[in-house]
Amino acid sequence: MEEKLQMLLKQIDMFKDNINDFEGGKLEKIIGNKSKTEYRFYITLKENLKLITYLEFEEKLKKKYSDFEKINAYFNVETKKEEYIKDYYNYFLDLYSKNSPLLAMFKDRKISYTDNKLTLELLNKAEEIKLNGTKNDLEKSFKRAGYDLEIEIKIDEEKNKELREEINKELEINIPKETIKKEEPVVEKQKKYKNYKRPPLITDPTNEKIIVGKEIEDSPSRLDTVIMPGGTTVIEGYIFGKDVRETRTGLKIISLKITDYTDSIYGTLFVNDEEEFKIINKKIQVGSWYKIRASVKDKDQYNQDISLTIRDINVLKKEVEEIIDDAPVKRVELHAHTKMSQMDGVVAAKDLLKQALKWGHKAIAVTDHNGVQGFVDAYHFVRDYNKKLKEGEEPFKALYGTELTMIDDTVKIVVRPNDSKLLDNTYVVFDLETTGFNAGGEDSIIEIGAVKILNGEIIDRYDQLVDPGKQISQRITDVTSITNEMLVGKPNEETAIKEFKEWIADLPMVAHNAKFDVSFVEMAYEKYNLGEFKNTVIDTLELSRTMDNNYARHSLSALVKRYNVAFDEEHHHRADYDAEGTALVYHKMMNKLVSRNIEKISELDNLVSKDEIHKYGQASHINILAKNKKGLKNLFKIISLANTTYLYKTPRILRSEIERLREGLLVGSGCYQSEVFVQARSKSDEELTNIINFYDYVEVQPMDVYEHLVENGEFGSTEELESHLKKIVRVTKECGKIIVATGDVHHLFKEDKIYREIIVNQKVPGGGRHPLARYKKIPSQHFRTTREMLNDFAFLGDELAYEIVVENTNKIADMIEIIEVIIETGGVPFSPKIDNSVEIVNDMVYSKAKEWYGDPLPDLIKDRIEQELKGIIGGGFDVIYLIAQKLVKKSNDDGYLVGSRGSVGSSFVATMMGITEVNPLPAHYRCPKCKHSIFEEDGKTLGSEYSSGFDLPDKKCPKCNENMIKDGQDMPFATFLGFNADKVPDIDLNFSDLNQASAHEYTKVLFGVDNVYRAGTIGTVAEKTAFGFVKGYCEDKNIVMRTAEVERLAMGCTGVKRTTGQHPGGIVVIPGYMDVFDFTPFQYPADDPNSAWRTTHFDYHAIDEDVLKLDILGHSDPTQLRMIQDLTKMDVTKVPLDDKETMNIFLSPEPLGVTKEQIMCNTGTLGIPEFGTKFTIQMVEDTKPTTFAELIKISGLSHGTDVWLGNAQDLIKNKIVPFSEVIGCRDDIMVYLMYNGVEPIKAFKIMEFVRKGKASKDPDTWSEYVQLMKDAKIPDWFIGSCQKIKYMFPKAHAAAYVISAFRIAWFKVHMPVYYYASWLSTKATDFNVEAMIKGYDAIKEAIIEISNKGNEATNKDAGVSESLYLALEATARGIKFENINLYKSEATTFGVKDDKTIYPPFNSIDGLGDTVAKNIVSEREKREFISIEDLQKRCKISTTLIDKMRLMGILDGMDESSQLSLF
Repeated sequence: MEEKLQMLLKQIDMFKDNINDFEGGKLEKIIGNKSKTEYRFYITLKENLKLITYLEFEEKLKKKYSDFEKINAYFNVETKKEEYIKDYYNYFLDLYSKNSPLLAMFKDRKISYTDNKLTLELLNKAEEIKLNGTKNDLEKSFKRAGYDLEIEIKIDEEKNKELREEINKELEINIPKETIKKEEPVVEKQKKYKNYKRPPLITDPTNEKIIVGKEIEDSPSRLDTVIMPGGTTVIEGYIFGKDVRETRTGLKIISLKITDYTDSIYGTLFVNDEEEFKIINKKIQVGSWYKIRASVKDKDQYNQDISLTIRDINVLKKEVEEIIDDAPVKRVELHAHTKMSQMDGVVAAKDLLKQALKWGHKAIAVTDHNGVQGFVDAYHFVRDYNKKLKEGEEPFKALYGTELTMIDDTVKIVVRPNDSKLLDNTYVVFDLETTGFNAGGEDSIIEIGAVKILNGEIIDRYDQLVDPGKQISQRITDVTSITNEMLVGKPNEETAIKEFKEWIADLPMVAHNAKFDVSFVEMAYEKYNLGEFKNTVIDTLELSRTMDNNYARHSLSALVKRYNVAFDEEHHHRADYDAEGTALVYHKMMNKLVSRNIEKISELDNLVSKDEIHKYGQASHINILAKNKKGLKNLFKIISLANTTYLYKTPRILRSEIERLREGLLVGSGCYQSEVFVQARSKSDEELTNIINFYDYVEVQPMDVYEHLVENGEFGSTEELESHLKKIVRVTKECGKIIVATGDVHHLFKEDKIYREIIVNQKVPGGGRHPLARYKKIPSQHFRTTREMLNDFAFLGDELAYEIVVENTNKIADMIEIIEVIIETGGVPFSPKIDNSVEIVNDMVYSKAKEWYGDPLPDLIKDRIEQELKGIIGGGFDVIYLIAQKLVKKSNDDGYLVGSRGSVGSSFVATMMGITEVNPLPAHYRCPKCKHSIFEEDGKTLGSEYSSGFDLPDKKCPKCNENMIKDGQDMPFATFLGFNADKVPDIDLNFSDLNQASAHEYTKVLFGVDNVYRAGTIGTVAEKTAFGFVKGYCEDKNIVMRTAEVERLAMGCTGVKRTTGQHPGGIVVIPGYMDVFDFTPFQYPADDPNSAWRTTHFDYHAIDEDVLKLDILGHSDPTQLRMIQDLTKMDVTKVPLDDKETMNIFLSPEPLGVTKEQIMCNTGTLGIPEFGTKFTIQMVEDTKPTTFAELIKISGLSHGTDVWLGNAQDLIKNKIVPFSEVIGCRDDIMVYLMYNGVEPIKAFKIMEFVRKGKASKDPDTWSEYVQLMKDAKIPDWFIGSCQKIKYMFPKAHAAAYVISAFRIAWFKVHMPVYYYASWLSTKATDFNVEAMIKGYDAIKEAIIEISNKGNEATNKDAGVSESLYLALEATARGIKFENINLYKSEATTFGVKDDKTIYPPFNSIDGLGDTVAKNIVSEREKREFISIEDLQKRCKISTTLIDKMRLMGILDGMDESSQLSLF
């Protein structure tokens, strides 16, 4: 029997009598819940216990641990004892029949047990139904006893028949014939059930307390006691989440997430009636308390925990204890972290500020680690609050600061250097063992170990144990192996240090982590009046960090291994042994230094260059607050330096940089990792004064905040810690500096500490763990009230506590101004300036317009240009247009097309400047020769009949007989710049993904490196990630937790900053007349110093009204068109956009020369942008487009939200309106309304309201717009369609996409081999190249194989399937894929051999990456491969890939070895 089980049996007094029953057993584990109210004992036995032993064990176990609410044993048994089953069965039924007496009828029924299946024989279905209610409980009870069995119910048909006959006979005898009713026909029964209505859930509409069911008078249970299914419970719960869904039958299911903060649970309410649902759903609100009666449901396929099926819900006025700050004068918190402290703070800035306001505090600081991203929310909150103040009311103040790691610029490898030669000296290498770490406090030396070394030889030794005059702790004994007994009779510290002083004389000294040892020596010299310690000291720790900076570890254990010095870890931490090890390491270090031409002690500090000093200098935490706008700008500079120039593993800043940029700043000492806190342990008052003088104020925190330092032994006791804090306070006051009490806040309330525990339990992005992760218990760093803080510092006395908690914190707050963090611009950003931009834009626009439409310009053209330029130039947006034009022109000059995004295509000026290809004028003809244009025919505008000019019939110019160009997509300018041209233009452009980086770099040429930054983003902990964090935390801590409780805790962890990043195409432009620090600090994305770009430190949305953001996005369509152009030598812009054959592929694949069955698709649009996905192919099938305008509409519908599904799709299916009339893009609304008589300004307002999804959010305004439309005779279908819309795509964006897509489609129809080669090269991600080479049948088989995987198909399978469908279509059209050719295939692009043959590239081989593929092409250009061995070696191809290439036949005819090929 295992020892732990023996111990348990002895504890519960079962060891003697029942020893044999537990023979060979083992106590596997004991698991408790987080509140320590329930414990489970998991025991493994050879065979089941007899029932009597089992019951005795349970009884004695519960008696022994009666302090706990619930104790259970769970047995796992190797051999199941069948003969005990009947006893257990009857016992369990007895147990359950106490609550359900009818269960007693099943006792002594016939049961049989085989293959872990217990079969019960019952008489009828009614009995089965009754027993089914207890079946799960029975199985669980058996499982606890070690029988992991399944209960099977079998009805004895013979006995059932006999019983029925007996009952019928009894009925015939006892019931008079006239009372026997004829059974209703089935049809009548069905009618009855059909008309059956459930009783209402709302039983008393007049009673505001009752929401559902009846009033609940029963006392509630705590949720952590609701642990068993079955029965009814009453709880008081807070709703922290609600979901509503509807079944196909119309049943509404309201799912609630409920907590009472002892635990959480899911609850479900079923509502059948629509009106009742509306009332109930409105009354049950997230964030409110309710009293609930519910049945407790067992876990099932949907729920892995027990849950509640709700019967009654009452409104509950729960009195939640509120924390108040009732001090007459409130303190100010000067050190607080928000969720923008990376993987550390768990309180949102707004919540922190709200709480400070609620308590009546006049200010609070936001001091996140290494950054100021929390400023944005804090600033907006304070600004909005102060705006609402009445005259004379004191404004609230946010204090903007940060906590940084400060590096001392000078790395102290050597203290008091001299010019003696390294190898000529005799050195004293020493090590001390002490009672603790606090040289300046109560700790002292307990051993001095030292050696003298000359030329690598130990020439003398010194070892002395020292009696500290007090007992040493067990922790010190564990570390040093020195016991109290060993110190009895040894000299005291004064005697030992005097003797040591004589022994060392004035020799240079060496120690590992010398700061520690020297601090004790210096303090001993001072205590015993031995004068000043003046010896030269060399620190091997700092020396190693600088000499061997490519290593991560620099402990003595690491050094002895690195320098190959014999060292026994058993004796490590004894002073004499450590001193000898250090001496031998130091000698080898000196030889290494001399080989680098460093020969003198004085040259050691030259090892570290100024550029590298931030990597090795002494680090400490520091807090900085901005006093004013100048200080804020300097703070932004410091943050930028810390996150770029001095970034080394983490952001850090040099002390000298803080001094240089100190104007407008207040510098505080920080937390337990601050210089003042650390050095106060070893420095004298005088030395500590010198350190403190650098700071404007010094911080101390409550004792609780440091409790982990006592737990870890860094302080021997709370008394020692208290003494340490008193010293800091005293010395700070003596040197005339301000001492303040701060909370180092990381969470709002005490109970929120659990969220931080979960967060610090995770790995920090970039590696490593939070410093607190190594402690068993982390301190509570909640936001404290004034009274709490005064109590925390009561040990200083009332007067001093009040001074540091209240007076001094207010004094600091009063030194700080209210600062504008984000410049208020009214929405108009500071744009860069370009000389003569207005003239250049005017010239460009009118020149191009006259080139297209003639001189003089038609009034319609002239008026449109004037209307647009008035808004563009008046708003100062001409520079934005000019920048976009320059970027597009640069890309065009590089040979790439640029597609426009967003609504820029609604601007005719943008068209004339070449920014977009989309012409927003109404449909019209224009003559390329004589410039004649036609917008009307027979008194009717062409735009009223044709939504897209590309759909106009062909026409000869009536003036010169030239074929006219068909143009115009009919888009009002207002959709881009607003009705009064008051919107800031947002010009988004799609560059080729191959040319995007070049376009980005070009902005540096246009504006200068220091004026362009990638738009920064902040990545925070998402819901799913937080859920995983909580689960991981539970596993680490061995906590069993319900999923609902996991969800609740996860909510407290979401939104915490994890990392930073960059917008995929956003470039922020800082105007030349300002600098970046007027707006934001900057940094590297994701703290990556190798990044080619710096990003804005603030998320770019924070400053989007202050600075211009260019969206230079990468897209594969321009890349594919460029490849087609390169392959065909044809200008892709000349593709006719009215080609009938191309249009017909949207109806069927016939224009491709294939059938639907051959390509497994009903249209020919596979692989066509905008129309090639399953969703859009279905839309194409439903709508059957025949015009370009309809293609634009499909594109708009596919990108909108609630525009197609449940809206336009239904209108078409129900034949309410034809497809051509449904709303597809936002512009359709404005254009339709204007054509139907609604004023343009009102049409614009309705369009803006609808496209933002406001119809459902603002019903009052919507009802006004509905009436306006009804007055204009707008049909109901149109109004109803608008009401459903949540988001709409701009027509200009859709038009730009469709123009690009149609061009690609044209090549698919007319020059297919180039289309397929370009698609596979630019769009496909994964391939089954073997199937592609084998041809049509193999491709089809591979597609079906992936399809048969269903939900088990991977993302890679989906990518392979997509490329296979295109390959299937290509082969069906007679195109073949030849095998990869070592000398003809490209690295990453599919090559064209002829109009029927494509060569796959090397990277289409599964597992062969781009690098190896490029290696093959590069190496074959140098010389021929003489063998497979040569190929593999030169191109760095793995053996696995070589084997695959062999199987594919790529290497056929090649010799295996280079040696063979010589003969």
